[in-house]
Amino acid sequence: MGYELEVRGRSRQVEQRAFESLIEQAVLADRLGYEAVWMVEHHFTRGFSHSSAPDLVLAALSRVTERIRLGLGVVLLPFAHPVRTAERVATLDVLSGGRAEFGTGRGASPLEYQAFQRPFEQSRKLWEDNLDTVLRIWNADGEPVSAEHEYWSVPDVSVYPRPVQEPHPPVWVASTSLDGYLAAAAKGYNLLGMTMLKGLDAVAEDIAEYKKALARNGFDPESRRVALMVPWHVAPTRDGAYERAADAILWYIRRQVNLVTPPDYYDARHASYKVLGQLAAGQSEEEAIETLRENHMIVCDDVEGSRKAYQRFEEAGVTDLILQFQVGGLANSDVLDTIRLFAGEVAGL
Repeated sequence: MGYELEVRGRSRQVEQRAFESLIEQAVLADRLGYEAVWMVEHHFTRGFSHSSAPDLVLAALSRVTERIRLGLGVVLLPFAHPVRTAERVATLDVLSGGRAEFGTGRGASPLEYQAFQRPFEQSRKLWEDNLDTVLRIWNADGEPVSAEHEYWSVPDVSVYPRPVQEPHPPVWVASTSLDGYLAAAAKGYNLLGMTMLKGLDAVAEDIAEYKKALARNGFDPESRRVALMVPWHVAPTRDGAYERAADAILWYIRRQVNLVTPPDYYDARHASYKVLGQLAAGQSEEEAIETLRENHMIVCDDVEGSRKAYQRFEEAGVTDLILQFQVGGLANSDVLDTIRLFAGEVAGL
């Protein structure tokens, strides 16, 4: 399952309920056999996401769950000192008994880059340098590490705690572009993506290129994982799914597309994809939902429709689905229902 932690409403009570609902949902998912729960990191996005400290939320979940893995999806590396990243992710791994998944990314929000005083035009290099240093720290296994950078320094120090997983938690890279997929493949990292901008057919083409690039760089494509994050609601009937979730999904889509589209996302193909993701703003609710469904940018369907979508993602080369059941302020009771229905009737957990 994946969480943006959207909040519809401005009261402190509504915000607090979103966190409590997440915990209840994750505990249920742990019991039902879901593999992982992933938390994004965003800043300054009122309503859309209140997940500014995902490691703290996952640390709380580590104490009330037993087996479900805990994914940081993702740590925005350009804004963090690599020592603090290494310490906090390792601490999560210790508290959870080795269940942390280390998702990384460079972010797409100009406001975040402005607030944290980092140049967006250097975002990929900042991400690469930071990740390399975090991995050096973990691979040093407690021995001193030195590193100098324009934005940070590691002055020959030992960094603790060490992760439970050896040498470190699995590394994932988040991207919405083919260039990002290829950068992940060059280092053999697992891939985090979404269909929100391109639709599944185009993403499937990029996944195929990612796997070819893995092989060119000496990595076994079958040993690497590809996860896509998708808003998903399943109900006993298709009309029932629409009636319960359409408004919440569109509320989410209208905010998501603008916020996750990088400022440099402008070539001809990407421009068409951006328009595709923004159709919700220019169509009726019913038309927009159908467009999003057809392109597998969302799934809002009955059990049979969800099974077909599940198979389509598998055919596209996806190894992991990160299901956004809690979107757009959807009622907690409805989310719990779809968590149970998906587990029992769609995935057969």
